Amino acid sequence: MAHTTIMRWVHQYGPELDERVRRHLKQTNDSWRVDETYVKVKGQWMYLYRAVDSKGNTIDFHLSKTRDYKAVKRFFKKALRSFHVSKPRVITVDKNPAYPLAIKALQETKSMPIGMQLRQKK
Repeated sequence: MAHTTIMRWVHQYGPELDERVRRHLKQTNDSWRVDETYVKVKGQWMYLYRAVDSKGNTIDFHLSKTRDYKAVKRFFKKALRSFHVSKPRVITVDKNPAYPLAIKALQETKSMPIGMQLRQKK
């Protein structure tokens, strides 16, 4: 079997498998920890955004070329769309100034709960 056949299967059936499996993931709690790190992917440096709940269950992750407001907003939108994710009561982040701006914008569009607490820790 050729490697191109496997790659075609991944592209064709991957999104369908992802959609079916996400519904069965363990429900997360409402206390999130969010951070980003700089990783090398296929020889190119990228930012890896990652969110976990207080028990260490992964909420979501996102790769981005930039560390700015748009990337943070895109990451939170993606994390909030997941079936297994409960709306956050508190989010703990680092001192990146893009986090408060993105969360405020999402609260204005009613994508993020209004009474949610944002904690910034070094």
